[in-house]
Amino acid sequence: MLVLSRQRDETIMIGDEIEITVVDVRGDKVRLGITAPTRIAVHRKEVYEAIRSENEIASKLENDQLQALSQTIRPGPAKATVARARTASLTNPTPTQTTGAPTNGSIAPNGRTAATR
Repeated sequence: MLVLSRQRDETIMIGDEIEITVVDVRGDKVRLGITAPTRIAVHRKEVYEAIRSENEIASKLENDQLQALSQTIRPGPAKATVARARTASLTNPTPTQTTGAPTNGSIAPNGRTAATR
């Protein structure tokens, strides 16, 4: 283990991308600021261990438990149908949705005859 001494507002670099800055020191507590790329997970050790433990438990689920879990996560047919209908209306709008002009040869609000489409 490398042990370094730093004062408030001083920084330690880990590689080229991770900075650890001493933000505040109060009694026996030290506040650290960590700057790291988002692809690098930064957790307190107790949180990291809890995540690791939950992942280990999840990796040992039986097949029937996984199937039950996948059914609660996967959207049902009703949700998929609504989503497809919304997508279709956005990708294939009717002429009145795009222009608002009449399409039956009647008189348009500007006084001209609208052409039949």
